[in-house]
Amino acid sequence: MLSDYFPLLIFLAAVFVFGLIALFFPPWLAGHRHSAAKDLPYESGIVPRSGARRKFAVSFYLTAMLFIIFDVEAIFIYPWAVIVKGLAWFGVVEMAIFAAILLVALIYVWRKGALEWGN
Repeated sequence: MLSDYFPLLIFLAAVFVFGLIALFFPPWLAGHRHSAAKDLPYESGIVPRSGARRKFAVSFYLTAMLFIIFDVEAIFIYPWAVIVKGLAWFGVVEMAIFAAILLVALIYVWRKGALEWGN
């Protein structure tokens, strides 16, 4: 019975050893010389003009979150469209409720001014 788990034990031991190697050996293998050129942040070959800690307007983050929310919810429409014939009216009513919830959320966000870029 325990012999069935022996390959798993070997695998876990190999994972543990690899984790230790990956954690402790790179500092010994890497170079230790620092220079001004090495300490600069790399921006696709472009020399940065300002620091990396710039402040962004909240509207950027809010727009990104709204996009993610509505995009993920819109993905649920595709599987429904594939099986809509099998669901009959129940599926149509459920999708209408889902779309109504999305519409109410969109109207709420719109009224709160989250979609305005002039702020």
